[in-house]
Amino acid sequence: MSYLELLGRVAPETIIVITALVVMAVDLVAMRGEPLRNRFWVSAGFAILGCVICIGWLLLIEPPAASANASGGLLPSLASMFTDDPLTRLVKVALLALTICTMVISVEGTFTDHVGEYLALVLMATVGMMLLVSSTDLLMIFISLELTSLSLYILTAFNKQNIKSAEAALKYFLFGGMSAAFTLFGLSLVYGLSGSTNLTQIRAVLSSGAPLDPLLIMAMVMAAVGFGFKIAAVPFHLWAPDAYEGAPTPSAALIASGSKLASFFIFAKVLMVGFAHAGGSGAWHDYQAGWLPVLAILAALSMALGNLAAIVQSNVKRLLAYSAIAHSGYALLGLLANSPQGVSAVIFYMATYGLTVVGAFGVVAVVEQSEGDARISNFAGLSRREPLVAFCMMIFMLSLAGIPPLAGFFGKFYLFVAAAAGAPNLGWLWLVIFAIAMSAVSLYYYLQVLKQIYVVAAPAGQRTMKAPLTSKVILAMLAIGVVALGCAPNLVLGKLLGSIKAFGL
Repeated sequence: MSYLELLGRVAPETIIVITALVVMAVDLVAMRGEPLRNRFWVSAGFAILGCVICIGWLLLIEPPAASANASGGLLPSLASMFTDDPLTRLVKVALLALTICTMVISVEGTFTDHVGEYLALVLMATVGMMLLVSSTDLLMIFISLELTSLSLYILTAFNKQNIKSAEAALKYFLFGGMSAAFTLFGLSLVYGLSGSTNLTQIRAVLSSGAPLDPLLIMAMVMAAVGFGFKIAAVPFHLWAPDAYEGAPTPSAALIASGSKLASFFIFAKVLMVGFAHAGGSGAWHDYQAGWLPVLAILAALSMALGNLAAIVQSNVKRLLAYSAIAHSGYALLGLLANSPQGVSAVIFYMATYGLTVVGAFGVVAVVEQSEGDARISNFAGLSRREPLVAFCMMIFMLSLAGIPPLAGFFGKFYLFVAAAAGAPNLGWLWLVIFAIAMSAVSLYYYLQVLKQIYVVAAPAGQRTMKAPLTSKVILAMLAIGVVALGCAPNLVLGKLLGSIKAFGL
């Protein structure tokens, strides 16, 4: 394989890196003396253009064929660390779409003067996520995770006007550094046991049918700690509420959407490809040691704590953080299915959840711009002050609660069906019933937000709210997307299932 062929494999990531450099140059060289809003608009325009070009490449350019005569040397080793298949490309397109939405809700922000640096970091976090979903090697997975994480740590601290932003970034960084240590130690144990860092080769070496090696069990626990942090699953969730509240709202939206989609996808790949033989069972009356019972415990704890803690929150950003923890628990049900249907359910659910939560954070950004913070009481009377924004928030909240015919309903339904059918004799039915009960609990706190918007009158003397036209347009488009994916989910699921079966999961 030549260097040109290797570059062809990472062409989408290269496009985004070049875009990040162009955005920084445009802001630093040409726009530094302009008003902040103009700088955001121009820089974000270049960033979005780069993302659109990358999406076009992924959808229209065929994946490069591997060189038939490549043998030995460094380049074949690098090539074996990446995969470029239809499934990976679909996930990358979803990541880029979420990044575009994040940048659009940033353009009216006043949280930083460093526009070029901020947008470049958003793009570099996206590059990390794209490399992550393409990785088939433990080393590449870890490097991609750290590229994503380091960018997100800095994005969390970007609001220098708010002391909570620095506090949130510090907590996020400390927990992230600890989880990275656990992850790396677990991956080193896997390498010691298998003699390889390639997921396919690890499966071939370790799938001997013998009882699980104690070191392998420890490695899986370490991996669960590391990835549990990335997806904010209980008990590795402690960073999430503070990070969501303190971070600039667009940064929180990216953490809640794209970061989670990429993390769940690579988590599924590591478990179902590298540790395929070590699943075990956590089904009712059929317990066997493996990663499935560990995920079942994480899912149950995440759904319980996330939903119950969200009830008492008075800040919408913290409410969305605990909601995100609960949604991680729901998404883990798809991994428990351990099947192509389960993987497609997880990807569909996290993509639609990401679309919905970016919209919810977009509404929060509008309210913050007017009121100064995101307390639930600041949403009082929003339906009379900004009817379109209020209506979009209603769609987002009801979709997160799983109300038909919105995308959140079908996403949960598909997850629950995949999980119930994923074990013999409906072995995961106990966890599905628990998830349905927790979904009913979540309806309470989502309706609390809607009660403020539609029932409670705005306090006398409260300032008028004028949402920017850009915000209204993007929120309306996101709301339409949530409704469309709920009414016609096969627009995505058909391609998704075909790609997963071709991938071999």
